[in-house]
Amino acid sequence: MRNRAIPAATIAVLLAAGPALAQDLTVVSFGGAYQAGQSKALFQPAAAAMGIKLKEETYTGIADLRLKVRANAVTWDIVTSGSGSAARAGAEGILEKLDYKLIDVSSFLPGTAQEYCVGGDVFSTVLAWNTKTYGDKGPQSWADFWDVKKFPGKRSYRNGVAGSLEPALMADGVPMDKVYATLSAPGGIERAIRKIKELKPHIAVWWSSGAQHAQLMKDGEVDMINGWNGRFDVIAKDGAKVAYTFNQALLDYDCYAIAKGAPNKDRAMKFLAEISKPQYQAEFTKYITYGPTNKKAYDLGTIDAEYAKKLPSHPDNAARQLPVDLAWYIQNEAKAAAAYQNMLTE
Repeated sequence: MRNRAIPAATIAVLLAAGPALAQDLTVVSFGGAYQAGQSKALFQPAAAAMGIKLKEETYTGIADLRLKVRANAVTWDIVTSGSGSAARAGAEGILEKLDYKLIDVSSFLPGTAQEYCVGGDVFSTVLAWNTKTYGDKGPQSWADFWDVKKFPGKRSYRNGVAGSLEPALMADGVPMDKVYATLSAPGGIERAIRKIKELKPHIAVWWSSGAQHAQLMKDGEVDMINGWNGRFDVIAKDGAKVAYTFNQALLDYDCYAIAKGAPNKDRAMKFLAEISKPQYQAEFTKYITYGPTNKKAYDLGTIDAEYAKKLPSHPDNAARQLPVDLAWYIQNEAKAAAAYQNMLTE
């Protein structure tokens, strides 16, 4: 979607309309197939149900909102965000607190509704492998990912700290439910960094984007990789030789927030309450293999039972994963990111 300048004559008409503008909401997301799915499954149906007009825009991320808030020029009401970005944005004061008396999250997966952002879809950072290299008997744990004798081959790993330290500790023998306690303890971050350094000679590519890590697997450039499940499903449909496991994956989510100073804050809150209902989230799964945050979406009967088993938040899959600890990232990410970059450049 391209931004288009609004003719002066149109602005004059809009201004003359006065109170009619109060019926509008503006929502912003990341564009592409993801936003196309949001629009069809969530945004437009919810606007129709509420009897309001909805304007959609695209942005690159929370940094764009930060500029608007600082300039006192907020035109967006609702923003789509990654959970970690939203947690940090809320802490720095550029998002509105959400009203959970209005937004019903009683049937949400634990941890997918935070003070400033309500979860919309669940995705996983998984261990994926090239089935041409390993067949169906690929690595099933992070210990396997680190085991270059049992599973020889080229690795790829993320070049940023988010989601990178946790697998290293699990590979080092830390139980999944003790990972963040270990990272929070003295020397925990350093322990994870040391473990990644062990694997560094076998990492052929340090990936920096979802598009890149998907392409690496599609082209068969590496034999195993960490990355986002939905990206691997897309290339698998296109013939890529890729499989992945939810075992020891990191469970994370995208969410919806209200911009600080949103022109239509109250209506935005009602809109978030609407799109948090299970029927909308169930519909969104038809467009990408990300799961609903509202567990009731699985009870409606509208998600095919076999397809549901492929979604990250399906109970069988969620039970095998480590939910990302946003509080840990808010407190420690800056320090951890600096240590990670030092490791990359050594």
